[in-house]
Amino acid sequence: MDITILGIESSCDDTSAAVLRNHVLLSNVIASQAVHVKYGGVIPELASRAHQQNIIPVVDTALKEAGIAVDELDAIAFTRGPGLVGSLLVGVSFAKGLSLARRIPMVEVNHLQGHILSHLIDLPDRQLPHPDFPFLCLLVSGGHTMIVRVDSPTKLAILGTTIDDAAGEAFDKCAKVMGLPYPGGPVIDRLAKEGDPKAFHFAHPHVEGFDYSFSGLKTSFLYTLRDAVADAPDFIERNKADLCASLQTTIIEILLKQLVRAARETGIRDIAIAGGVSANSGLRDAITAEGRRRGWRTFLPELKFTTDNAAMIAMAGYYRYQLGEFASPDIAPAARLEELL
Repeated sequence: MDITILGIESSCDDTSAAVLRNHVLLSNVIASQAVHVKYGGVIPELASRAHQQNIIPVVDTALKEAGIAVDELDAIAFTRGPGLVGSLLVGVSFAKGLSLARRIPMVEVNHLQGHILSHLIDLPDRQLPHPDFPFLCLLVSGGHTMIVRVDSPTKLAILGTTIDDAAGEAFDKCAKVMGLPYPGGPVIDRLAKEGDPKAFHFAHPHVEGFDYSFSGLKTSFLYTLRDAVADAPDFIERNKADLCASLQTTIIEILLKQLVRAARETGIRDIAIAGGVSANSGLRDAITAEGRRRGWRTFLPELKFTTDNAAMIAMAGYYRYQLGEFASPDIAPAARLEELL
């Protein structure tokens, strides 16, 4: 029997709705918020207000593009967390209202699990490559960096996580110091193609197990700029491409070191990446090359599934629905990952 899921994502600054029938994506609509660019980061209050304006037209458009009526939905999957509590509240409240009005069951979704399960989505015109279980996923988003062992769509174990800054934060914070526009990650990725990745050397952490740390790298980067700019005020402008190339290379080396260790110790050879930073071309090239050297089957998400989107929420919701794990009407958003574990 076909299962049709409406997914709703509102964890940060993108309002998204998607319709999924089994594994096949029928629509995926995203409304982004340009208002945050001039502030150099997401302003929570502005984000939640924009979600309130966007949620109804985004859901309506997703249903129309999919050719699905509300009464044909089997469930509504929504992001419960982690994320900005005001933004999450908009999506959760909308899902509750629609559920009560149309008597459609709800399923809550962990946003990070959604990123991982985006690798199981298919498109109407083709089946995408899917990793076999178990597989390892390097999840690299704005506020999270972790290695997850995925034994099934609903059985996941975090093997390692960041003990301070995430990789996405390192990109954005260093970009801000260089005067680059927000979000800084894509700008660094573009400039890195023009620079020398060996021009500068930044600190590598020494962390036990599979955990990550990026605070030392960030501090090393800031000290390099401070000392250089003191002698040459135009240092950043003259060396921007080299700085970006060296920074990006260092972050990728840190990410892959722990991933290689995890793959070796678990014996798992299906390796995936997910999250916003998985759109970084340097990381995609590096993990593909590493996979060829080590005999991995490497899985890269389509770029449209790297950013926050409701397609991945619907995919995760599909599996929760199959298990009969429905959310109660009094469910509340969970801003922190720890509240979801």
